Amino acid sequence: MLDVRRLLCSAVVLFSGILDASLPVLQLRAVVGEIFIHELEREGFLDYFTDHSELSSDPPITFHANLLDHPDLPQWLRYIQRTPFQTGYLYGSATDREIGTQTIEVTAYNRDTYETVRQTLVISIVPSPDGEMPYQADFFVKNWNVEEVLPTEVHELFQQAVDSMWEQEGLVVVNISSALDRGGRVPLPIENRKEGIYIKVSSKDPFTECLTEAKSSENLHRCKLEQQPVITCYDSFSPRFRVDWCNLTLIDLTDVNATEMVTVFGDGVLEPGPEFNPPEDAPDRLFFYDFLLTFLLPLIFGLLLCLILAYIMCCRREGIYRRDMKTSDIQMVHHHTIHDNTEELREMSSTRDVPRPLSTMPMFNVRTGERINPMQNSRYDSAQVPLILAQQ
Repeated sequence: MLDVRRLLCSAVVLFSGILDASLPVLQLRAVVGEIFIHELEREGFLDYFTDHSELSSDPPITFHANLLDHPDLPQWLRYIQRTPFQTGYLYGSATDREIGTQTIEVTAYNRDTYETVRQTLVISIVPSPDGEMPYQADFFVKNWNVEEVLPTEVHELFQQAVDSMWEQEGLVVVNISSALDRGGRVPLPIENRKEGIYIKVSSKDPFTECLTEAKSSENLHRCKLEQQPVITCYDSFSPRFRVDWCNLTLIDLTDVNATEMVTVFGDGVLEPGPEFNPPEDAPDRLFFYDFLLTFLLPLIFGLLLCLILAYIMCCRREGIYRRDMKTSDIQMVHHHTIHDNTEELREMSSTRDVPRPLSTMPMFNVRTGERINPMQNSRYDSAQVPLILAQQ
């Protein structure tokens, strides 16, 4: 009955023209050098779906976001939603190349009724009022997933922990990215393991000794031995955030010798040039030599292998005469005796008319050949008959 209702609701949606409701345009602001996070709340889209409370009070909703008139998001922006029953997030860190206005189109899909609702996000990207932050620290946190840190209260807790170790205020979270985007491996679905995240923070003040000692030569040697570095200052991240100090990256943009790898992307359009003109008439090609190489070469190789095997199996054997010449006479006599006895036993087994061996008869005397019924009393017991004539 539930499936029939779903089909009816889908038919109503398809034929009534209520395929695409729209939410009001949302104006957002992103600052260069700071993390941008926008939460796609499911409750905001539920009100615009057709009311089908009988089907499900909490329907599964998925989102698709793309740059207007483009199939995907801009390069600096990412989208994540773990399950259709969780909140989706748009997050990223804009650079100077993206300064301006970008329009993002978000489409919400109701997986029960196949309805869609659209919303347009106008993101204004502005330069940072504080300018460039020259000192940046990239932390690797092992016990969190990226969608768990994107809520404001969570990454602000991490920022407060960094403030206590950096001994200053005014730190800025530059970017948050999943370890999978940095080449990490998908964790096994056991023991509630997490993917891990990278959180980059920046400041105008230099690094404190608490951070720089994590990159000392002694701690780097401990990292090579797969041991955690020794940090003298108080670890304000523990136990909520498990920071891998071996993967800590400190970037000093004021150092002229420091080089930071920056990926330069093109515009995706091929450079103008002459068009490719295919030949009108291709020359004839003779495939006879290709045929010889494809068929005759494996045939010759197989024939040569057969000849080698035949020589080894037939021509390298010693032969019966040569084998008998190397065998001693005693062994040959023993062998022929066993062979003759075997043939005799086979002949006896084939014909069952032969008399029963005397040795198997009851109360049989080997010397005299006398057979005595053990049930009868005789004058002479067979046991009393001497087997050796000298004993008489």
